[in-house]
Amino acid sequence: MFARVIVIVLDSVGAGALPDAAVYGDDGSDTLGNIAARIPLRIPALRSLGLDRVAAIGGAPTSVPRGAFGRMAERSPGKDSVTGHWEMMGVVLERPFPTFSAGFPPEVIAEFERRIGRGTIGNVVASGTAIIDALGSEHIRTGRPIVYTSADSVFQIAAHEGVIPIAEQYRICETAFELVGLGMGVGRVIARPFVGEPGAFTRTANRHDYALQPFQETVLDRLSAAAVPVLAIGKVQDLFAGRAIPHAWHQANDAEGMAHLSRAMAEVERGLVFANLVDFDTQYGHRNDPSGYAANLELFDAWLGPVLGQLRQDDLLVITADHGNDPTTPSTDHSREYVPVLAVGPRVPAGVDLGTRSTFADLGQTVAEIFSVGPMAHGESFLESLVSHAHHS
Repeated sequence: MFARVIVIVLDSVGAGALPDAAVYGDDGSDTLGNIAARIPLRIPALRSLGLDRVAAIGGAPTSVPRGAFGRMAERSPGKDSVTGHWEMMGVVLERPFPTFSAGFPPEVIAEFERRIGRGTIGNVVASGTAIIDALGSEHIRTGRPIVYTSADSVFQIAAHEGVIPIAEQYRICETAFELVGLGMGVGRVIARPFVGEPGAFTRTANRHDYALQPFQETVLDRLSAAAVPVLAIGKVQDLFAGRAIPHAWHQANDAEGMAHLSRAMAEVERGLVFANLVDFDTQYGHRNDPSGYAANLELFDAWLGPVLGQLRQDDLLVITADHGNDPTTPSTDHSREYVPVLAVGPRVPAGVDLGTRSTFADLGQTVAEIFSVGPMAHGESFLESLVSHAHHS
């Protein structure tokens, strides 16, 4: 039925609070809905795919969306990118990754400092851009890296590239990963290099994520074992610690990610293309910038039109998200939300309602069935819905 599956994750583009959102302090979060309530969204391509059927984005709903549409609930505890992407590929966590709302325990920091031979500053929950503005000058003066975390299970290390060379920053992060990742089960250690002068610091594209290996078998593992090509675009490779991802193209921003995707659609003959567009989250969600977020949605939409035109007869394009990050709430953290799932391709019948899926793993199960590498332990495939109506169209 499908020779290629192209999955685009719009990082943090949530479609409304999950029933358990209050447990996470996210009651009332609705990334798409709350943005649309403030800024009328001009996103005709996404609307044509039925986004207005699964998210409260206003306007008259599309009479017959041109593909299949639905939303997915996250079954794993948590609301970070690792959890979301792992679940999409078939891993449902029993326990959330550990988080540190008061910073890391002093003994952990002391051991980290001992191992890297330097003191550190920070050790607080902070926004990455705010903390380099606040502590960047002290870092330059002392040579001590800035350690910080967020509502996610992350140990982030910010340092100026002129103070600690990038290779040394990566070594420091590898040391941290051994200590808090492998040692304590923290989901990710992230290198956050920056440059510039006090008052004008900017983060560079040399960010690097050190993630735990998935705890269970993923669809990517199965595809790899069956010699089905997998190409990851953006931070996807990092989120799976590189496992079962033979080919990966990294990007500095969404524009570059979109260019990579266009190139992949021209060059990759079969298999899975798995892309993440991170600017929604890093540039706008975490910075509580609804108008920037809206503009990025419109930018993606303008680019989506040509992509839809590029789809081959045996392509399946799926657009989804990994969690929410409502820029209109006081919190600058991710939010516990449903995510849209929009599926389209020449062979996908119009107007198929996929409903509310009980886990992101339904997507992985569908991919596994398409490439005959399933069934996976979790999730229910919706492939039948994508093909059984085909004779009506």
